[in-house]
Amino acid sequence: MTALEARALSKTYIGGDGGTIAVLDGVDLVVQRREMVAIVGASGAGKSTLLHLLGALDRPTSGEVHIGGQSLAGLGDDAVSALRNRTVGFVFQFHHLLREFTALENVMMPLRIGGMQDDEAHGRAMHLLERVGLVGRVHHRPSALSGGEQQRTAVARALAGNPALLLADEPSGNLDHMNSERLHDLFAELTQELEIAMVVVTHNAALAARAHRVLRLEDAKLQHADRPPGDA
Repeated sequence: MTALEARALSKTYIGGDGGTIAVLDGVDLVVQRREMVAIVGASGAGKSTLLHLLGALDRPTSGEVHIGGQSLAGLGDDAVSALRNRTVGFVFQFHHLLREFTALENVMMPLRIGGMQDDEAHGRAMHLLERVGLVGRVHHRPSALSGGEQQRTAVARALAGNPALLLADEPSGNLDHMNSERLHDLFAELTQELEIAMVVVTHNAALAARAHRVLRLEDAKLQHADRPPGDA
């Protein structure tokens, strides 16, 4: 089942000299449920821009994105936000956990904002934290968690709303080798177990190697990479 489809995506900006800068030019991408796709490329190539378009955080200059079969074209900002909240989870390089709340409360937060009752939100959050290996750390605040534990909490939070699509931008960029490998294992397992689609932007060769496909963004175009690149 197709979770994400992007057709002819382009994104341009006006430079300081008044000229047009094409960050993305006619990008096509289709991602199925239970599939992990890695996007690699040089810094500044537009990988994060592409991820923002795929996750409805920004709008393309031209082209169209479908999430779960729903086109974003023509939707107002409120409708786009509602669709994004229902169908997309995000994991960034920096976990963005709320420091004054525990791991449990951080994972419960989007559920409570979405209107879920506290008991149900508590149960959902506990289940996810157990799944990411944090059952004994649920009442710790971020300052008492290791970097790997903080990022796994962020993964649980991203999955709280049961999204069809998980987008990750350099998710292991701030982790040591051991914690990176644990996170990479978790992504590979969750993609299959939860039947979600995942698109990950990464410079990490080990994470790219876990993906079903590796695509390179270069010269504003998306193309297949024969094999994961080395760290760069």
